[in-house]
Amino acid sequence: MVVQAVENNNGSATNNRAGLIWFRSDLRVVDNTALIAATRDCKNILAVFVSTPLQWRDHDVAPIKADFIRRRLVVLRQQLSELNIPLVIIEVDDFEKAAQAVTDLSVSHNISQVYCNKQYEWNECQRDEMTAAQLGNHNIRFSSFDDDCIIAPGKVLTRNRQPFRVFTPFRREWLKVFLLETPTVQITPEKLQANSFVDNAQPEHTVSFTYPLEDSVRWTVDEETIKQRLRLFCQEKAAAYHQQRDIPSVDGTSCLSPYLCVGALSARQCMAALLAEFPQCLDEPNSGAFSWLNEIIWREFYRHLIVAWPKLSREQPFLDWTRHVAWDQSESMLTAWQQGKTGYPIVDAAMRQLKQTGWMHNRLRMITASFLTKDLLIHWQRGEQWFMSQLIDGDLASNNGGWQWAASTGTDAQPYFRVFNPTVQGERFDPDGRFIRTWIHELRDVPDKYIHQPSLWDKADTLNYPKPIVDHKTARIRAIEVFKTAKSLMDEAQ
Repeated sequence: MVVQAVENNNGSATNNRAGLIWFRSDLRVVDNTALIAATRDCKNILAVFVSTPLQWRDHDVAPIKADFIRRRLVVLRQQLSELNIPLVIIEVDDFEKAAQAVTDLSVSHNISQVYCNKQYEWNECQRDEMTAAQLGNHNIRFSSFDDDCIIAPGKVLTRNRQPFRVFTPFRREWLKVFLLETPTVQITPEKLQANSFVDNAQPEHTVSFTYPLEDSVRWTVDEETIKQRLRLFCQEKAAAYHQQRDIPSVDGTSCLSPYLCVGALSARQCMAALLAEFPQCLDEPNSGAFSWLNEIIWREFYRHLIVAWPKLSREQPFLDWTRHVAWDQSESMLTAWQQGKTGYPIVDAAMRQLKQTGWMHNRLRMITASFLTKDLLIHWQRGEQWFMSQLIDGDLASNNGGWQWAASTGTDAQPYFRVFNPTVQGERFDPDGRFIRTWIHELRDVPDKYIHQPSLWDKADTLNYPKPIVDHKTARIRAIEVFKTAKSLMDEAQ
């Protein structure tokens, strides 16, 4: 059973109790609920991060994300040191061993209470239940806190006290709850006056993992630069966000998702920075600021969903009837998509951007996901897995939610016949082919008239670029028929 910590009346530690703060996807000292609780309750505090390389492999954690976490931990260790809190880094195989490692560390250091912020995925919840039980055997409290969302899962409900299945009504209720609760950024704890654990701290200034790593240096990890990125986005880009967010050749998005993913930045910090610049944006649904707020709420929505429906963390579709979809098993088609060699330039440019940088523009995530699941009719799980294995901001809730949205298997009111036309999408969002030419060098000399359909150019045979691997019109009809058949099979079974 997870126990919530109780705040002391005087707001400060009143005894010599020892606390352990367990960092996971919350790698920051600013606005960290569990850290604040630990410093409030305890005089002596030890911090720990547990890496689990075999579990990461099973969860398809991208090497670039692992490197990003590693680099951020170096910053976190320094930040905690300035608070007089040492950070211990332990590596074990998986979550089961992580639970034992945290228990052993707590027992060996006479810890009274372990503090952490909740992770909502199924395996992570099972790990925490296991940890709480093991700690309980030693009379050690386990206290977890809702910190990852602005509004905690379970607080945004329908009139019948049920979780929402569709985003727009969820957003309306979310905004109502936000105005009632007005959550704010929490202050950074003050430096501990004394801490008996400091003398036993690890002296290392570097962090290493026995996990494949890919250089993430293009993404800064220092605190001030991250804060400045957030501030400058709100000051300089948020106003035009609704006009530029879908144009991949324009630097019009926040690019803050990696920091939210590992917890170097909190959603509350994003909300506070946005409202500081646009205090009226909640009442201006057509504004750029509200458009970015909408993305923050989408992130919340997907987290609320995996809490309400744990099956989403267990490789299951939200809509049960979509289990009957007869997906194509073509490995060659999947490989062409992964390598950016489908013959559809906007799709290929996006996939090459992902492979080379570990990041992809949001509009392109929708286009590529639609192409895989509808044009190629390949199972959305294959795409979800590939994205997780490549993305620096790979996050189960958002990644799963986005893929199921594109595949029409998720919590979306739109029916299965939503099929993006990749050529039209390219013409609309990259009309002059600037983004395409950035990532597909072999198309640099193709005239604008043919940049989205290079196979129609009279010099197409001179290009080292594949012809379309499917005909979109034919593929669209096939996808609709396959989904229609799946739905009828479910209807017959009932």
